Amino acid sequence: MPGVAESTNRFSFCPQHEKGRSMLRRANASGTRLPMRKIATAVALLAALVLPAACATGAKSAADYPSDEIRLLVPYTPGGPADLAARTIGDYYQRTMGQPVVVENVPGAAGSVSMNELVSSKPDGYTIALIAAPSSVVTPMLQDVGYGSEDFETVGVITAVPSVLSVGTGSKFGTAEQFFAEAKARPQQLKVGVPGATTSQAIELRRLADEYGVPLTVVPFNGNMEMIPAMLGGNIDALFSNLSEDIRAQFDAGAFRPLAISPRDRVDYLPQVPTLHELGYQGLTYSTSLFGLGVPKGTPPEVIDKLEQALRAGLQDPQVRQQLDEAYVPNEFVDRNAFRAQLNEIVQVYGPVVKRIRGN
Repeated sequence: MPGVAESTNRFSFCPQHEKGRSMLRRANASGTRLPMRKIATAVALLAALVLPAACATGAKSAADYPSDEIRLLVPYTPGGPADLAARTIGDYYQRTMGQPVVVENVPGAAGSVSMNELVSSKPDGYTIALIAAPSSVVTPMLQDVGYGSEDFETVGVITAVPSVLSVGTGSKFGTAEQFFAEAKARPQQLKVGVPGATTSQAIELRRLADEYGVPLTVVPFNGNMEMIPAMLGGNIDALFSNLSEDIRAQFDAGAFRPLAISPRDRVDYLPQVPTLHELGYQGLTYSTSLFGLGVPKGTPPEVIDKLEQALRAGLQDPQVRQQLDEAYVPNEFVDRNAFRAQLNEIVQVYGPVVKRIRGN
């Protein structure tokens, strides 16, 4: 564990610890038996080793947080938008909180490798993680991954990336209404790519079929890098993906055409594109990806407060907003309580859908 050797050295110089250890060492060397009163005193002094008040130099208190290096876990490989968001906030924390922030990319198993690392870490604020929602709560609903949504605390949201339903510019579908009408007339015939079988986009399309009678064939890919060539090659009829910069670049290049987006309200950077909500699919608003921060369950509230307030301040910093792409920074800060409320709502709404999926 990082810091263990350093902590051990600090404790070995704690005066109370040295005094107690010395008493027992001298008695053992002389072969004499200490009176019970002195044994109790020695044991009490040795117990100071694990009491924060006994050796202030060897303990990390919430009041002094942060006083050491912070690990920031990211459940993706380096270079993507989520990794950029984590590194941008990590840099801001480092500049303003006065301690190094080391970003560790821990990809694998739909984010569960990183999440297991987080929830098994000491709840002291020195291990934090990028929380990607809905996947952080959907994955443990679909698979036994060793943790649940109740095993971590939220800090706040960094960015919110909507989902978009789009087609190639050569598609015969000029509007979302035309696309959905065709899907109803020809059940399961239209193929829609999604960035993974257990993503929120895949679940929302399942809900589109079950709750609104629009059956599509869902084709899972390993992210946008696979989906984009499939769309360009005409292997799928549409894609339902994060409205990330690489997808926006396809719109700008004239290769893709957006039909509908997932938030309840339209977005400023695609003002002409209707929402699924206004098209009559009012419940399909949960595939907007939230990227925020989380800490292990049991982290002191005052530590979470410091992380939350620093995040709030960071998202008001012009340099930070530019690095994140201001389009994706929420207009109003989503604090830890609002973030948790959104995760709880996703769990409630997706619960019945997940049961149907697991039953199949």
